[in-house]
Amino acid sequence: MKIHEYQAKELLSRYDVKVPRGIVARSPQEAEEAAKELGLPVVVKSQIHAGGRGKGGGVKLARTMEEVHQISRDMIGMTLVTHQTGPEGRVVKTLLIEEGLRIKQEFYLGLLLDRSTSRLVFMASAAGGMDIEEVAAKTPEKILRESIDPAVGMQPFQARNIAFGLGLAPEMIGKATKFMLALYRAFVDMDASMVEINPFLLTEDGELYALDAKVTFDDNANYRHKDFAELRDLNEEAELEIEASKFDLNYIKLDGNIACMVNGAGLAMATMDIIKLAGGEPANFLDVGGGASQERVENAFRILLADENVKAVLINIFGGIVRCDMVARGVVEAARKLGVTVPIIVRLEGTNVEEGQRVLQDSGMNFIVAKGMRDAAEKSVAATVR
Repeated sequence: MKIHEYQAKELLSRYDVKVPRGIVARSPQEAEEAAKELGLPVVVKSQIHAGGRGKGGGVKLARTMEEVHQISRDMIGMTLVTHQTGPEGRVVKTLLIEEGLRIKQEFYLGLLLDRSTSRLVFMASAAGGMDIEEVAAKTPEKILRESIDPAVGMQPFQARNIAFGLGLAPEMIGKATKFMLALYRAFVDMDASMVEINPFLLTEDGELYALDAKVTFDDNANYRHKDFAELRDLNEEAELEIEASKFDLNYIKLDGNIACMVNGAGLAMATMDIIKLAGGEPANFLDVGGGASQERVENAFRILLADENVKAVLINIFGGIVRCDMVARGVVEAARKLGVTVPIIVRLEGTNVEEGQRVLQDSGMNFIVAKGMRDAAEKSVAATVR
């Protein structure tokens, strides 16, 4: 789950991560009141779940009250397009009015899971204020990394390594070390999947701030953080993804025309890959989980078919815990109930696969039964061009 910058900063400040003073505003009048309280100049920052806001015109400096009013009036309600929103952009409904700081140097800090080592990795770069993907692609040597042993957590010497690597002055090493260790504690306590501070700011008066903050939570740990539910902004999520979450379905909408219904995240990723290998484009990621009951299959079908771009549905099920014949019966009943008209390609493998295939063949419906993943992908692509 993603949250807004102002929400991330409020949470991080609880762990003594220093952030600029800021006030949320949802109208030009509220923006002016915030600016009066903070003192000019202020920075007017659009709040959407995407990076690149500054390049898209969503972050602006206001030196006068007239500029505060004009910028906030123009920004609220605007459709902000960045490299992360896609061409459709996001409508700005909330602003963060923040005190202006005198910038001396900008850095990058990030914490995320390194799946290749099964450890958290703390990343940093002196090239702050830029897209870290661009830095990684063009100048990877500028990215510092510290792998964190989960048995002992992040150690002070690791934070000091990063601070020295960033080229901070000796008198700033202690402050930077304290900042990074606080950021690590916040990451672990909040069960985050990613925390990114870009830029991590050094001011002319020798203070360190999280000038921007992105926090993404691990959804699997939401049961431990009931209070995080109120941070969710449904306006920032796709309608079909919101609907899928009501039924505990892991669904992400994509731009293709072949809908995928799969059990297991790894198999779902492999299914999307092989569709592309066969020359097609997946319309979604959808993991129905281990218990692919008729009800779950029906809800999944309904969500998949609500995407008007879908021209075929590929069902790829491996029957380990769940039996193939049970899934097949769920598919048949759901397809009948919903009156599905697009081609349905089914690949079953595992427990009771022969019985499952028989259920599909005896259903009287025009299912396309595939043998293997490549065959399923090729038949799905062929079905979309009929």
